[in-house]
Amino acid sequence: MTDEVHHKCGIALLRLLKPLEYYQLKYGTWRYGINNLYLLMEKQHNRGQDGAGIASVKFDLEPGKQYINRERSGKQTAIDNIFRNIRKKFDKVGEKHPELLNDPVWSKENLPFAAELLLGHLRYGTYGKNDVESVHPVMRVNNWKTRNLVLAGNFNLTNVDELFQILVDLGQHPQDFSDTVTILENIGHFLDREIQQNFDCFKKLKHDNTAISGLIAENLRVDHVLREASKKWDGGYVIAGLLGHGDAFVMRDPWGIRPSFYYTNDEIAVVTSERPAIQTVFNVDVNEVQELDPGSAIIIKKNGDILLENIRGPYEKRSCSFERIYFSRGSDIDIYNERKKLGELLTPGIIEALDNDLENVVFSFIPNTAEPAYYGMLSGVELVMKHSKKNRLLELGNSVSGKDLESIIYQKPRVEKIAVKDVKLRTFISEDTGRNDLVGHIYDITYGTIRQNIDSLVVIDDSIVRGTTLKYSIIRILDRLKPKRIVIVSSSPQIRYPDCYGIDMAKLADFIAFKAAIELLKETGKESVINEVYKKARASENLKREDVVNHVKAIYKPFSPETISEKIAQMLKTADIHAEIKIVYQSIENLHAAIPRHLGDWYFTGDYPTPGGNRVANRSFINFIEGRNVRAY
Repeated sequence: MTDEVHHKCGIALLRLLKPLEYYQLKYGTWRYGINNLYLLMEKQHNRGQDGAGIASVKFDLEPGKQYINRERSGKQTAIDNIFRNIRKKFDKVGEKHPELLNDPVWSKENLPFAAELLLGHLRYGTYGKNDVESVHPVMRVNNWKTRNLVLAGNFNLTNVDELFQILVDLGQHPQDFSDTVTILENIGHFLDREIQQNFDCFKKLKHDNTAISGLIAENLRVDHVLREASKKWDGGYVIAGLLGHGDAFVMRDPWGIRPSFYYTNDEIAVVTSERPAIQTVFNVDVNEVQELDPGSAIIIKKNGDILLENIRGPYEKRSCSFERIYFSRGSDIDIYNERKKLGELLTPGIIEALDNDLENVVFSFIPNTAEPAYYGMLSGVELVMKHSKKNRLLELGNSVSGKDLESIIYQKPRVEKIAVKDVKLRTFISEDTGRNDLVGHIYDITYGTIRQNIDSLVVIDDSIVRGTTLKYSIIRILDRLKPKRIVIVSSSPQIRYPDCYGIDMAKLADFIAFKAAIELLKETGKESVINEVYKKARASENLKREDVVNHVKAIYKPFSPETISEKIAQMLKTADIHAEIKIVYQSIENLHAAIPRHLGDWYFTGDYPTPGGNRVANRSFINFIEGRNVRAY
């Protein structure tokens, strides 16, 4: 994706099902857990570069011993920073007492993160400050083990204000207004209630307080806590939690918006945001890693029992298709094949944009994440060329000459590495003109790869969000090669609506497709549509969340996708560009044909899986009209 768009976030939960001594004997180190947590986080570093954090829970320590540890960093090199700090503590002991460092019993009692239960988090901040206090895991601390809650997640909720008010109505006084704190206190409230009910029950049975603590830990119904806490959650989420006595859980939203995968054997239970991380770190086959069902939780009890419980729904599965198009790592076999298919299905539109001229064209891609779609696009073009060769040979029949035969059979797509990302520029310049000038130097080109004023140039990208990098950088540098025509291809459809479930696409005014539709309404004398949508969006603010509909759809209704694409091409071509500019977008139909099991498409269609999404779309439009450059949730 040439436009920098972030998403939120990544998790890795690892439970060792054997004592630390087991791993010392089998793998030569009790650090098996912390070492593999590091690998799981590194293999998902694409999911968060605004910070990272880890936490651990040790089992069965005597009172007075620290059994919960946490380390967080808000630096861009957060993973490295965290594990360097931990290693320094280990090395300090190893320098003086190497025998102690290799003693799992001593280490568990004296060293941080020598634990059976570990949780890691990678943060991409769509909201909040990029400081260490905004980094997960977050904690709710108490002297009773079962009341300690450590939480990390990949989520955004659309109705934080509603959930926050519920906490206030309970008599609480939350210290911050954010989805993270709200979720923490929300789960914490129902955890407290569950524990209190158990305490009262065991007290009636005449157990003493010390015995009751153990009985509560053994009988705690984590699924019940999650079921009660999540009743009003509206959004996409994967929430991971550790309880101080040793239970752990990961819960996925009932629409399956955010991804989660797990693997278990007799030594470990592991849950991550991406499947290849588990495959690579533990060297297991793809079929051994399971997807956590929407609306379900995997609960790992302190005694080692692993439970899969339905918590909410499930509803219609609407997994985020952007995970497949761009965000998740392409090393997942299914994602890789889906991205290739997306590229292949674009072939007819590309050939039409080229006026069926496949002889005078060069194919390329920007950025590297678009490479699988590029391969799929080439496969589609090669297939068209094969059919063309076959038909040509049939036409010539026995009269084909050696020269004709040679020219036909050697026909193939021309491919070049056209653009290279040179450096990620940073600047203190605040003026837009200054920024745009610097953006123009983000990419460099390979000169001499195009026959000037003869060849067309086709460049495929994952998606076109704002169009800023295209307009002020990519198209300009491609035009230096003097192609006859530049065709920019997006493997995703037009992004028309804000995301509110974890991707940093919250403002309608940022989207080039939205800007194009607004311009078209003005040009065609349909400005009244803009005013009507504003009035309806304003009126919907007083409705219940469940009764709100997405009025922003009316902005796009008068125009075909092709008309909007043509307008986008006009908007991206500045006066100094000589080549003809064309834009080819993926269709919604082809998106679902390529990714049939992940149908979340609300940023393209406006069909949100939760009622809160409609409210966010309308609020975003209100913000646009009223000139407020803020998130709509």
